[in-house]
Amino acid sequence: MANKNLSEMSFLDHLEELRWLLIRSTLAVIICAAIAFFFSDFIFDQIIFGPKNPDFITYHIFCDLSQKFGLSGDFCVTEIPIRIQSREMGGQFSAHMWTSITAGFIIGFPFILWEFWKFISPALYENEKKYARAFVIVASLLFFSGVLFGYFLIAPLSVNFLANYNVSKEIFNDIDLSSYISLLRSSTVASGLLFELPIIIYFLTKIGLVTPKFLREYRKYTLIIVLILSAIITPPDVLSQVIVAVPIMILYEISILISSVVVKGIESKNQELKKY
Repeated sequence: MANKNLSEMSFLDHLEELRWLLIRSTLAVIICAAIAFFFSDFIFDQIIFGPKNPDFITYHIFCDLSQKFGLSGDFCVTEIPIRIQSREMGGQFSAHMWTSITAGFIIGFPFILWEFWKFISPALYENEKKYARAFVIVASLLFFSGVLFGYFLIAPLSVNFLANYNVSKEIFNDIDLSSYISLLRSSTVASGLLFELPIIIYFLTKIGLVTPKFLREYRKYTLIIVLILSAIITPPDVLSQVIVAVPIMILYEISILISSVVVKGIESKNQELKKY
């Protein structure tokens, strides 16, 4: 099936190819999840519960930076006043399973990208197909960078803020295990996918859905949306919001450049075709 040209493939052929893409990708995630399942001690004690530990590296860095620049000591975390509890009989097993699946998705993401590339490659020009390896490497690096950004920045900022937020001293934060893991999962996986913005813009530009002009015109609206999202997921201080917003806006500007390069390439090919 993969050896057929795009013009030779019927609609059912495309569906069949897509079905096998999903099957192979799912199997890759399951295999990686099975491996992660047996490393639960490290994954939970060191990774999952890392941001609730006052000794987490992010808190130390923020504290050192705040002292260096003479800022308030609010950035120095001495306590994360929460306790993690499981209130359901199968709560811990369920958390173990879903955490393993999430880890499997993250670990297996490069393979999923490779399968995606094979699926769309028939629609690409011959000179573009040779960039398969570069596509997988760049897209994987962007994804893993986003995951690390979410884990080491968004997650600890959110955990620290929400753990110390209280409406009454009579209330203690006994956090359900599923709620805590959900926060970490959304912070890391969502950030990883968000960092794929340049890749997404590349393909949207290729099929004509976005243009550099469109991206530039809506830059100010994008900035407002990013700042609002930063205000939601970070503590209510300007510094934290800027720290989260700046990398996202840099990715947006990179996406504009990528879109411009793609449009110029398309226009160049169209001009060459007109000569013939």
